[in-house]
Amino acid sequence: MPPIDDHPLRYALANELHARPFPFVGVPAMAAFLAIKQPSDAAKRDRAVDRAHLLSLLDRYGAPHPQPDATHYFGQLGRHMLKWESHTEFVTYTLLSDGVGPRPFDSADFEVFSEEWLAAAPGQRITSALVRVAPWGSAEALRQNINEWFVPESVAVARVLDDAAIIAGDFRIDPAGHLRFLVSVDPGTGPRRVGRIVQRLCEIETYKAMSMLGFARVRDLGDRMGEIDGKLGRLVGDMADGAADSEETLRDLLTVSGELELMVAQSSFRFGATEAYARIVDQRIEVLREERFEGRQTFAEFMMRRFTPAMRTVASAKDRLSNMSDRALRAGNLLRTRVDVERSAQNQSLLESMNRRADLQLRLQRTVEGLSVVAISYYAVSLAGYLLYPAGDMLGLSKGMITALITLPVIAVVWWMIRRIHNRMH
Repeated sequence: MPPIDDHPLRYALANELHARPFPFVGVPAMAAFLAIKQPSDAAKRDRAVDRAHLLSLLDRYGAPHPQPDATHYFGQLGRHMLKWESHTEFVTYTLLSDGVGPRPFDSADFEVFSEEWLAAAPGQRITSALVRVAPWGSAEALRQNINEWFVPESVAVARVLDDAAIIAGDFRIDPAGHLRFLVSVDPGTGPRRVGRIVQRLCEIETYKAMSMLGFARVRDLGDRMGEIDGKLGRLVGDMADGAADSEETLRDLLTVSGELELMVAQSSFRFGATEAYARIVDQRIEVLREERFEGRQTFAEFMMRRFTPAMRTVASAKDRLSNMSDRALRAGNLLRTRVDVERSAQNQSLLESMNRRADLQLRLQRTVEGLSVVAISYYAVSLAGYLLYPAGDMLGLSKGMITALITLPVIAVVWWMIRRIHNRMH
């Protein structure tokens, strides 16, 4: 090909599809899994702090550091293998060890994460789990182990990936603070496939835990949503009856609408994340291609009975909150229209009152103008008389006759001048 410039993100985007490979897990093996999340605004956290926490763990064992700004890491940590991943809201650590101890799900397998290092974590534990990977034994031995290690009423068991393994877990937290999963592997299953199974189990638990944060959020909002829904219903009823003052009802509606919008803004990210995490849980279970083991419930059935209803509650609360916000907005618009109509009627009445006042003022002004003509004419006649009295003596006219002769012309001139001034002003 002739030379051509590559897009600056071409290789980064292509390599992103291969950035998080599945680990190779031999049989037998033990996996210790930890997910850490900041309690609030985790999506906006400083990821450099997460990286510094990882480096402090690597430095304890003299392990090499990842590339700057890396979002994943896989490398040797003493006699263990460490897989680290940075996600939108959390980081995960998966520690893989060859062999299993005589004591199943021993909390000592988690001690690679020292208490001092855990105490310095930039966040809180959202979940942790121990995964025991063992060879496929007899059905009787497997049945006995499942009954001893898990709570019977909660345990989910299934054959996965075309009988490549049998997985089991009860999604309960044991006294040491971890969940437990068992992977019983067929002898013909390779380490890559075992690694996929282990990672899928860790992802199912992590995204299930993250999804349940949305359910907890719904519980926090439930009581207040009920109160607002009742108040909104009463306000709409008052608006329909027309008994309450419209402007006061509008102010109450605007307050309710503002609170609903705040709740939507504060919950939209969590509700959206919950929906996305729930879909990931379903997808991870689906790719395992479960088959029933001895009549026990599968992971999909466990989620359908316990997890799916919680997610439906979250979806219902999200829709309810959105519908309440829309109802408040529509009611506010209707009431605002009513208030505008009432104000228009008041303005019309005010304009009519102003017109009446203007008409009265005009009449008064015309009356005053008439009186002004009389007053000005009186003084003008007096002045003109003083000027014409000497001429009257020569003409033999008395003062009264002179006044009588000039009165009408003076009044006419004064009236004409005032009308001219009035016309110029208007």
